[in-house]
Amino acid sequence: MQTGWAFYDWANSAYNLVITSTIFPAYYMAVTTTRNEAGEVTNNTVELLGYSFKNGALFDYAMALAYLLIVLTAPILSSIADYTGNKKRFMQFFCILGSIACCGLFFFTSASIGWGLLCSILAAIGYCGSIVFYNAYLPEIATDEEQNKVSAKGFAYGYIGSVLLQIICLIAILNDSFFEDKSLPVRLSFLAVGIWWFAFGQFSFSRLPKSTPAAERPAYSLLTNGFIELKKVWHQIQGMKTLRWYLAAFFLYSMGVQTVMLAAAIFGSSEIYKADGSPLGMSELITTILIIQLVAILGAYIMARAASRYGNLKVLFFVVFIWIAVCIAAYFTTTDIEFYILAALVGLVMGGIQSLSRATYARLMPETKDTTSFFSFYDVTEKIAIVIGMFSFGFIEEFTGSMRNSIVILIAFFVGGALVLYLAMQKAKKEEIPLTIQ
Repeated sequence: MQTGWAFYDWANSAYNLVITSTIFPAYYMAVTTTRNEAGEVTNNTVELLGYSFKNGALFDYAMALAYLLIVLTAPILSSIADYTGNKKRFMQFFCILGSIACCGLFFFTSASIGWGLLCSILAAIGYCGSIVFYNAYLPEIATDEEQNKVSAKGFAYGYIGSVLLQIICLIAILNDSFFEDKSLPVRLSFLAVGIWWFAFGQFSFSRLPKSTPAAERPAYSLLTNGFIELKKVWHQIQGMKTLRWYLAAFFLYSMGVQTVMLAAAIFGSSEIYKADGSPLGMSELITTILIIQLVAILGAYIMARAASRYGNLKVLFFVVFIWIAVCIAAYFTTTDIEFYILAALVGLVMGGIQSLSRATYARLMPETKDTTSFFSFYDVTEKIAIVIGMFSFGFIEEFTGSMRNSIVILIAFFVGGALVLYLAMQKAKKEEIPLTIQ
């Protein structure tokens, strides 16, 4: 059962790597940027719905919109799942939605920018929607002592599976000479992600148990009950000071972490150059993200073991400081070699902070049958952080004319997260939270 749960990360993380982090952003920037023979940008604006946007900022806004829609719909869905006991069915629905959207990207070309963005938004909704119910399974399939290990196992499976498909896609892209249409191997990669996600998702669905309904029927309408449940969760959290401060810290540093994940390839294609002065190509960007993914496998397990020895909150506090250093270094990074070194450091802390954040929340939350509502609250917190992070990143780029300036706001997010996380650690001591969490 735990393996079946963890294997869903194998299925859907291919979307997170290929569509969100590497090939789609690089392809999007390529088809929306015009360069002269010297490689200099002559046009990087996109006309959409009667407005003109910088291409990188428009990507950020599209992702912010996708996650805003998730914020608005997740509470309704989690309410239905809690009261009907069908987490699995909703996971399946969003898996299918995301898979079809990824397949739809096969038809994304320079003549259909709107279609490409629409499919990317729907794919993000499919991914995030399924994660709400996926995360809610964790307390049901693992004891408190197992949750750090099982959570890390899920992320590790995800990194391995996504890297495997990424390598396959990279081989096709690097051998585009076999294709008359040079965009075909890229668009086939999008199709492959959709098929991979759907096919391997069936393995998890065949092993996950059917959840037990939390109640006979909701006290309010299904459209409003989810938001009321979130309000109840919020009131419960108010009486749990450690959890309250931890969530505030999680919200702040997630604005930084998630924005880095979503904007790394866009930043690389816009701000990083090779020794000959040419911008990073798709193969270099894919290589960079592969470095992140491979190191992240190791990072997830290192953080899990460190947390078992030193406590979740202490390790998270240390990792957030590494993120601050990463962002400062990124501001001054201009060459491909520097970018690769930075990618290795990002990979080390990326897998760890995601896995450990989820496990820490699961261990701090009270015992309850309404696990979906509590994890919906967690996911809504993270998605609002993404909306603010991505919008801020795109807005600063458009306002200042440079994506590099957007890094400053990420540093501020991480500094704020570290300060609040320190307060959470102090509250944990006063509330006598077990040392394995402190």
